[in-house]
Amino acid sequence: MLKQIISAVDECFKAFLALLIATMVLCVCWQIVSRYFFNDPSQWTEELARFLLVWIGMLGASYAYHKKMHLGLDLLQQKLSLQQQVWHARFVHLIVILFSAVVLVGGGSQLISMTRELEQYSAALGVSMHWVYMCLPVSGIMLIGYAILDWVAGSQLAESEGAQHG
Repeated sequence: MLKQIISAVDECFKAFLALLIATMVLCVCWQIVSRYFFNDPSQWTEELARFLLVWIGMLGASYAYHKKMHLGLDLLQQKLSLQQQVWHARFVHLIVILFSAVVLVGGGSQLISMTRELEQYSAALGVSMHWVYMCLPVSGIMLIGYAILDWVAGSQLAESEGAQHG
Protein backbone atom coordinates (compact mmCIF):
# COMPACT_ATOMS: atom_id res chain seq x y z
CA MET A 1 0.00 0.00 0.00
CA LEU A 2 2.79 2.43 0.94
CA LYS A 3 4.67 1.68 -2.29
CA GLN A 4 1.53 2.51 -4.30
CA ILE A 5 1.16 5.85 -2.49
CA ILE A 6 4.83 6.68 -3.03
CA SER A 7 4.54 5.71 -6.69
CA ALA A 8 1.45 7.90 -7.11
CA VAL A 9 3.18 10.86 -5.43
CA ASP A 10 6.24 10.33 -7.65
CA GLU A 11 4.10 10.26 -10.79
CA CYS A 12 2.28 13.47 -9.80
CA PHE A 13 5.58 15.09 -8.92
CA LYS A 14 7.13 14.11 -12.27
CA ALA A 15 4.07 15.38 -14.14
CA PHE A 16 4.21 18.69 -12.27
CA LEU A 17 7.94 19.07 -13.03
CA ALA A 18 7.30 18.25 -16.69
CA LEU A 19 4.54 20.88 -16.80
CA LEU A 20 6.88 23.49 -15.29
CA ILE A 21 9.62 22.62 -17.81
CA ALA A 22 7.20 22.72 -20.75
CA THR A 23 5.87 26.09 -19.59
CA MET A 24 9.40 27.46 -19.28
CA VAL A 25 10.30 26.21 -22.78
CA LEU A 26 7.18 27.87 -24.20
CA CYS A 27 8.01 31.14 -22.43
CA VAL A 28 11.55 31.18 -23.77
CA CYS A 29 10.34 30.30 -27.28
CA TRP A 30 7.76 33.10 -27.16
CA GLN A 31 10.48 35.49 -25.96
CA ILE A 32 12.63 34.59 -28.97
CA VAL A 33 9.74 34.88 -31.43
CA SER A 34 8.52 38.20 -30.04
CA ARG A 35 12.03 39.66 -29.94
CA TYR A 36 13.36 38.59 -33.33
CA PHE A 37 10.26 38.26 -35.50
CA PHE A 38 8.02 41.01 -34.13
CA ASN A 39 10.74 43.38 -32.84
CA ASP A 40 8.63 43.74 -29.71
CA PRO A 41 10.11 41.63 -26.88
CA SER A 42 7.60 40.32 -24.40
CA GLN A 43 7.96 41.94 -20.99
CA TRP A 44 6.85 39.06 -18.80
CA THR A 45 8.45 35.94 -20.30
CA GLU A 46 11.96 36.47 -18.96
CA GLU A 47 10.72 36.92 -15.41
CA LEU A 48 8.36 33.95 -15.60
CA ALA A 49 11.12 31.74 -17.04
CA ARG A 50 13.42 32.77 -14.18
CA PHE A 51 10.77 31.99 -11.54
CA LEU A 52 10.00 28.64 -13.19
CA LEU A 53 13.71 27.79 -13.23
CA VAL A 54 13.89 28.37 -9.48
CA TRP A 55 10.90 26.09 -8.89
CA ILE A 56 12.27 23.42 -11.25
CA GLY A 57 15.67 23.55 -9.56
CA MET A 58 14.32 23.23 -6.04
CA LEU A 59 11.68 20.59 -6.74
CA GLY A 60 13.95 18.72 -9.14
CA ALA A 61 16.65 18.52 -6.47
CA SER A 62 14.27 16.86 -4.00
CA TYR A 63 13.09 14.39 -6.65
CA ALA A 64 16.69 13.66 -7.69
CA TYR A 65 17.59 13.04 -4.03
CA HIS A 66 14.78 10.49 -3.75
CA LYS A 67 15.82 8.71 -6.95
CA LYS A 68 19.49 8.78 -5.85
CA MET A 69 20.36 10.78 -8.95
CA HIS A 70 21.55 13.83 -7.04
CA LEU A 71 25.22 14.68 -7.19
CA GLY A 72 27.07 12.98 -4.36
CA LEU A 73 30.40 11.47 -3.40
CA ASP A 74 30.29 7.79 -2.56
CA LEU A 75 34.01 7.15 -2.09
CA LEU A 76 33.61 6.73 1.66
CA GLN A 77 30.45 4.67 1.36
CA GLN A 78 32.14 2.14 -0.95
CA LYS A 79 34.82 1.40 1.66
CA LEU A 80 32.33 0.73 4.48
CA SER A 81 30.83 -2.57 5.55
CA LEU A 82 27.11 -3.13 4.98
CA GLN A 83 26.22 -2.19 8.56
CA GLN A 84 28.40 0.94 8.36
CA GLN A 85 26.76 1.87 5.05
CA VAL A 86 23.35 1.68 6.73
CA TRP A 87 24.51 3.99 9.54
CA HIS A 88 26.16 6.34 7.06
CA ALA A 89 22.95 6.53 5.01
CA ARG A 90 20.94 7.22 8.18
CA PHE A 91 23.35 10.01 9.11
CA VAL A 92 23.04 11.56 5.64
CA HIS A 93 19.24 11.33 5.80
CA LEU A 94 19.28 12.94 9.26
CA ILE A 95 21.41 15.84 7.97
CA VAL A 96 19.06 16.29 5.00
CA ILE A 97 16.02 16.26 7.31
CA LEU A 98 17.58 18.82 9.67
CA PHE A 99 18.72 21.11 6.84
CA SER A 100 15.35 20.87 5.11
CA ALA A 101 13.40 21.54 8.30
CA VAL A 102 15.50 24.47 9.50
CA VAL A 103 16.60 26.18 6.28
CA LEU A 104 14.04 25.29 3.64
CA VAL A 105 10.84 24.96 5.66
CA GLY A 106 11.67 27.30 8.57
CA GLY A 107 13.66 29.91 6.68
CA GLY A 108 11.45 29.67 3.61
CA SER A 109 8.33 30.20 5.74
CA GLN A 110 9.90 33.28 7.32
CA LEU A 111 10.82 34.62 3.88
CA ILE A 112 7.27 34.05 2.65
CA SER A 113 5.84 35.77 5.71
CA MET A 114 8.19 38.73 5.29
CA THR A 115 7.43 39.20 1.58
CA ARG A 116 3.69 39.02 2.26
CA GLU A 117 4.04 41.55 5.08
CA LEU A 118 6.13 43.90 2.92
CA GLU A 119 3.80 43.32 -0.04
CA GLN A 120 6.63 42.57 -2.46
CA TYR A 121 5.56 42.06 -6.06
CA SER A 122 7.58 41.10 -9.12
CA ALA A 123 8.31 43.89 -11.59
CA ALA A 124 6.99 42.44 -14.85
CA LEU A 125 4.31 39.98 -13.75
CA GLY A 126 3.03 41.82 -10.70
CA VAL A 127 2.88 38.50 -8.81
CA SER A 128 3.36 38.46 -5.07
CA MET A 129 6.89 37.22 -4.42
CA HIS A 130 5.66 34.88 -1.72
CA TRP A 131 4.43 32.58 -4.53
CA VAL A 132 7.95 32.42 -5.92
CA TYR A 133 9.49 31.73 -2.52
CA MET A 134 6.89 29.06 -1.80
CA CYS A 135 9.21 26.60 -3.57
CA LEU A 136 11.49 26.61 -0.50
CA PRO A 137 9.11 25.06 2.05
CA VAL A 138 7.47 22.86 -0.60
CA SER A 139 10.80 21.36 -1.66
CA GLY A 140 11.84 21.13 2.01
CA ILE A 141 8.72 19.14 2.86
CA MET A 142 9.33 16.89 -0.14
CA LEU A 143 12.95 16.35 0.91
CA ILE A 144 11.92 15.52 4.47
CA GLY A 145 9.30 13.07 3.25
CA TYR A 146 11.68 11.41 0.81
CA ALA A 147 14.46 11.22 3.42
CA ILE A 148 12.11 9.52 5.90
CA LEU A 149 10.90 7.09 3.23
CA ASP A 150 14.47 6.29 2.19
CA TRP A 151 15.47 5.86 5.86
CA VAL A 152 12.66 3.35 6.39
CA ALA A 153 13.42 1.54 3.12
CA GLY A 154 17.12 1.36 4.04
CA SER A 155 16.31 0.01 7.49
CA GLN A 156 14.07 -2.68 6.01
CA LEU A 157 16.78 -3.61 3.50
CA ALA A 158 19.40 -3.82 6.25
CA GLU A 159 17.14 -6.04 8.36
CA SER A 160 16.53 -8.40 5.44
CA GLU A 161 20.25 -8.48 4.60
CA GLY A 162 21.07 -9.13 8.26
CA ALA A 163 18.56 -11.97 8.42
CA GLN A 164 20.08 -13.57 5.31
CA HIS A 165 23.63 -13.38 6.68
CA GLY A 166 22.67 -14.25 10.26
